[in-house]
Amino acid sequence: MNYLPEGVVQQILSQLKNARDVASSTCVSKQWQSCVPYIPSLFFSRAAFDYSPRGNHQRFDYDDTIGRMVEAALRLEELVIYCPFNPSNLGKWLIPQGNTLRVLELRMDGFGDKPGPDGTGTQLDCIHVAKQLEQLKIWGVSLTTAPKWGVLRKLKNLEIVGATLRDGVLEEAVHAFPNLVSLVLLSCDGVGLVKFELEWLERCRLDFLGHGSIALFLSTPRLEELNVQGFSSIWVKPNHRLRTLSIAKTHGRVYNVEMGKLAEVESLYLRGIQWSWGAISSVLQNATDITQLTMKVEFCGNSETLLPFPEVDLVNFFNSHPKLQKFEIHGAMFASLCQKNSLANVNSNFVIPSLEEVSVIVRSPLNAEQKLNTLESLVMHSPKLQKMVIRVSQMKNCNEAADDFFEEVCKFQFMNQRIVCIE
Repeated sequence: MNYLPEGVVQQILSQLKNARDVASSTCVSKQWQSCVPYIPSLFFSRAAFDYSPRGNHQRFDYDDTIGRMVEAALRLEELVIYCPFNPSNLGKWLIPQGNTLRVLELRMDGFGDKPGPDGTGTQLDCIHVAKQLEQLKIWGVSLTTAPKWGVLRKLKNLEIVGATLRDGVLEEAVHAFPNLVSLVLLSCDGVGLVKFELEWLERCRLDFLGHGSIALFLSTPRLEELNVQGFSSIWVKPNHRLRTLSIAKTHGRVYNVEMGKLAEVESLYLRGIQWSWGAISSVLQNATDITQLTMKVEFCGNSETLLPFPEVDLVNFFNSHPKLQKFEIHGAMFASLCQKNSLANVNSNFVIPSLEEVSVIVRSPLNAEQKLNTLESLVMHSPKLQKMVIRVSQMKNCNEAADDFFEEVCKFQFMNQRIVCIE
């Protein structure tokens, strides 16, 4: 590298991000040391100081090292700090880089809502100095008090992971970024209501913890992707552009889902232990043009009592979703298609025009004859079907009935080896 022009060496070294690599490069030569101020990115990993002789009880002594490296950069564009640090020093590091910093990622370890260095506001208030910030990611932050971020109009991507929140604080914090395009909130807890009105938002992922009821209200006219977890009631203003929709709740019930017409939705995922049948019906009836559907809801019912799905007519279901190509179905929904009258309207003229892949999870040998008839109907009336996967998982009532049922499934697979497989 001694024979390379200085500009080429500088360009090569500018690809360094890891703080340990950057620090090591300063020891190689004066030429390398002179290039360090032009490095645009600094990444302090969780283990950045693990090899230091000092103990964890002096973890904030490392702030001097972080501060020197950040201040040495002339035009820092990306700063990622995952190692422990004292949040009260964050402002000193950000102010010199406020005009160039575009990406900021911080692991707070429960800090965030503590008073700032001057005893007022919060430790996160200083982020407002980074006016050019385009992406902000914060891990393990406590947001029980709204940070004073002002308005950061250039920020397009916001991600908050593992946050402790309070009602109203999250809404105030997020609306400091009116031009958000992507919003990700993961493993968040402490609120009963989440409400956003964001004009430019296109992608949204919300994952909230807790066994209680949490309500979601969204007004996002450009929203294309929505992935939500943990909400009991969901209302999205109908003027959206949703193409991918995923709703899940592992604890408690989903009572209500109102989104209006889902005319542009292509991929739909519904998961959870218990949904009200009205919520399921509302989503399915409005999403008539879906090409991919995953249904993994165990029970329905509006009370504590867990109820099976009501009977679903096979012909009406597929006639209502003529573009469906990939269908992944859990035992409960499959059982509802296998009731006594579900196949009553199936005749020689019935065709499932677009279906190419089916995945079925079967957990019970009950109503075995109807289940086999339904599987046969799916194969017989789907001219484009390429693959059917039957997953026999955690079979209930493991007795002779289960053995007989599995034997019939194996015969069915043998008769349709080109298409059907058992897992």
